[in-house]
Amino acid sequence: MKFEDEGYIINIKKHGESSAILSVLTRKNGKVVGFVKNALSKKNLSTFQLGNKVKIEAYARVDENMLSLKVELISPDTVNFLTNSQKLETLASLCCLSNICMPEQMPIDMLYQYLEKFFIDINQENWLSNYAYFEFYLLDFLGISLDLSECSATGTTNNLYYVSPKTGKAVCKEAGDPYQNRLFLYPHFIVNKNFFPSMEELRNLLKMTEFFLNKNFFQTHGLKFPPSRANLLSNLGL
Repeated sequence: MKFEDEGYIINIKKHGESSAILSVLTRKNGKVVGFVKNALSKKNLSTFQLGNKVKIEAYARVDENMLSLKVELISPDTVNFLTNSQKLETLASLCCLSNICMPEQMPIDMLYQYLEKFFIDINQENWLSNYAYFEFYLLDFLGISLDLSECSATGTTNNLYYVSPKTGKAVCKEAGDPYQNRLFLYPHFIVNKNFFPSMEELRNLLKMTEFFLNKNFFQTHGLKFPPSRANLLSNLGL
């Protein structure tokens, strides 16, 4: 097996004195995990940082073996996070969720577009909205798609205002008002492809994605919800 790809480093696990098992979320092959010799030597430390964009050459003598990786730095994106604690916390959450939730070598298609947009626009004012889009479409990738097309109670497509935590379906304002304390707010900015939502809209969306990720993925698989994501809203001041 042999292939080339590019993507972002999402996990680095020390192996031996200076080598590492590296996880890279790539454009064509999804999550790629492989062995990198001397990755953690002083010479290479600047390359092997979470969030850096790299080119990889992956190879294995037989398909059952772990891949060996040759890695070349494309852009040192990590530096865009180091001076901002909120961005650094968000990067940690993104890397952890990606590493745990994604199977190896399964193309992630549209999800990669939102991942890449998060890194490219990290110095823009609306950087957090790109992370919110990533989490929303991570749900879709994991088969936890939310049905936001019509009200589950009345069938109307008008005045959609809530999302049910039980069904993941939209609820109109009239039907949902009596139960508003039990419902999430409808993510209009996601549906309308608005990349400049208010902080309140982002907070509501991230509360909802946290709930469905925890309930429908982590609890289903008997996994602990990662602290880097569990603490994200408080770390962001949301």
